[in-house]
Amino acid sequence: MGKHVIKHLRTIALVGQAGSGKTSLAEALLARAGAIPAAGSVERGTSTCDYTPLEKQLQHSLKLAVASFEVNGGEAPTWVHLLDTPGYPDFLGHALPALAAVETAAIVINAQNGIEMMTGRFMQWAAKRGLDRLVIVNRIDADGVNLERLLGEIQEAFGKECLPLNLPAGGASKVSDCFFAPSGEADFSSVEDAHRALVDQVVEVDEKLMAEYLEKGEIAPEALHEPLEAAMRDGHLVPVVFCSAKTGAGVQELLDVIVKLLPNPAEGNAPRYLSVPADGGAPSEIQAVPDPSQHALAHVFKVEIDPYIGRLAVFRVHQGRLTPGMQLYVGEARKPIKPGHLYLLRGKTQIEVSEAVPGDICAIAKLDDIQFDHILHDSAEDAHIHGRPFELPTSVFGLALQPKKRGDEQKVSDVLHKLVAEDPCLRIEHNAQANETVMRGLGELHLRTTLERIAGQYKVELDTRPPSIPYRETIAARAEGHSRHKKQTGGAGQFGEVFLKVEPLPRGRGFEFVDSVKGGAIPNQFIPSVEKGVRGVLESGYVAGYPIQDVRVIVYDGKSHPVDSKDVAFMSAGRKAFLDALAKARPIVLEPIVNVQIVAPEQKMGDIAGELSGHRGQIKGSDSPRPGTVQIMAQAPLAELEHFPARLKSITAGHGSYSLEFSHYDPAPPQLQQKLVAAHKPSAHADD
Repeated sequence: MGKHVIKHLRTIALVGQAGSGKTSLAEALLARAGAIPAAGSVERGTSTCDYTPLEKQLQHSLKLAVASFEVNGGEAPTWVHLLDTPGYPDFLGHALPALAAVETAAIVINAQNGIEMMTGRFMQWAAKRGLDRLVIVNRIDADGVNLERLLGEIQEAFGKECLPLNLPAGGASKVSDCFFAPSGEADFSSVEDAHRALVDQVVEVDEKLMAEYLEKGEIAPEALHEPLEAAMRDGHLVPVVFCSAKTGAGVQELLDVIVKLLPNPAEGNAPRYLSVPADGGAPSEIQAVPDPSQHALAHVFKVEIDPYIGRLAVFRVHQGRLTPGMQLYVGEARKPIKPGHLYLLRGKTQIEVSEAVPGDICAIAKLDDIQFDHILHDSAEDAHIHGRPFELPTSVFGLALQPKKRGDEQKVSDVLHKLVAEDPCLRIEHNAQANETVMRGLGELHLRTTLERIAGQYKVELDTRPPSIPYRETIAARAEGHSRHKKQTGGAGQFGEVFLKVEPLPRGRGFEFVDSVKGGAIPNQFIPSVEKGVRGVLESGYVAGYPIQDVRVIVYDGKSHPVDSKDVAFMSAGRKAFLDALAKARPIVLEPIVNVQIVAPEQKMGDIAGELSGHRGQIKGSDSPRPGTVQIMAQAPLAELEHFPARLKSITAGHGSYSLEFSHYDPAPPQLQQKLVAAHKPSAHADD
């Protein structure tokens, strides 16, 4: 495989609502470029990107897939790294990481369905990351579509900067170019008008070009190329292209847009890394440089574990050059690795390459130390460099798991660890109070498909039930606590005394431990023991047995003994002093509140609003993403939504959909607090 040239690389993520035809569009592009003999079919289970048995069975994407291919044409062949993402909100853990690996987000819209819930969310996420955005209107040949109205809806929702690069023609059997060589007929508007609107928008980013345009009234197409790219970088232009993956209309034109207009890795908004000082100081930003001669930086955005080939880590090179056999470091690890092979991916097909340069998306196999979000680098001195934290939704749906067969506990544990390594939005918790293992995901579909995979791929059967609600505890007032731990036996004794204060933190801040001891009243070597004692209480809770959060603990005084003071004494004193302070700080129970987004038939809004309000929910807003439908934004306690999927299905006759996302914790109602406190047996404090 020939070496890649950065200016001839393109990285694109196909994102959007499930059912918009992203996987079929990827097939059409691969076939048009000659990378595969013919386009596969999602329905027949022959597509390149939906290659897992469960994806073939369900006929929709569950994972992020990479399809790299070469496009011949222009001054040199262009390599395109295409990322096909799932469109259900339940699988955002596989879709959102794609945005960290590309220069361009292509938001795909089903012409029949128009703008849907995930369309707007992906537009916002892509803009927030500074990506070029491209809107692809797919399925233009479908029955009953009104493409002129849809273009107006796109411009109304996302701005007048959304302008068509081509227009459907011949009853949507083909498209007419509005930019490169504007000519031909269009089913609505006119090619000339669309071209003029593009030129008007593009010249606004170049004062000299605007002056020339105002003077001459026209600009040569070749002079528009550079300012058009600049307009896309700034979000001043969001091109819209029309196509049909099914008939092939507009697919070649889309390939031309990818090759001729989309940014290469040197032109996009370069990613920023974080430099975290070893002394715990404030992190600073480092901008990656897409230069092969620099030291290597690559980001792992996907991990896949196959029963036969093992762990496959997929990464985007942002800086430097990677080759097989070179010495690499993983994250903060000081022990280097030497990958024997580098692969490009085309679905499940692996294509061996001799090097990877900035912009390349490659994979290495059978290296178990590599995890999702790790940074690969070629110098042990770069261990301080980290990726910017992902803003992934918090998993709130849960199922308590129990193996059907006794003795399968270890097997279940191994399988769950593999699944969590692959999916950043899948979490496994152990609730010690309820003695249950809980699997949490982004929705009912997320958990159901995970269980199907456990049964089908790993041959493990599980019993499931609703889990306990993840309540939390906090305090509502400031207080002070004190404890003296003194124990005398025949030999050396134990002594430690601690004075501390507690105060509430803003919701969501977690826990802070502050050492304010002066004059060595508690020797420095015993401060970690005090903190360890305090943290032990955080996990076990105080009034109802739930973890404590949003609390600051300030240790300000104490006493020690030159002979009898030990770690165990200060750990015990710290624990008891914290419990003493909690008793005076008005401890309360918090309940999780979630954001609920519901899309349903418009006439059902009143019924849904009544259902939510009857379960302590609050409507926060609504809009109409397309005629006849309503999108409701609400908040509700998670505890009230256990049977909501079945209730929504009943209200809407199966035509409603929803997604949940963790929002925050709020104090539980007094009656619920009393019930939870009464149910708790405070055995953890029985000896205090």
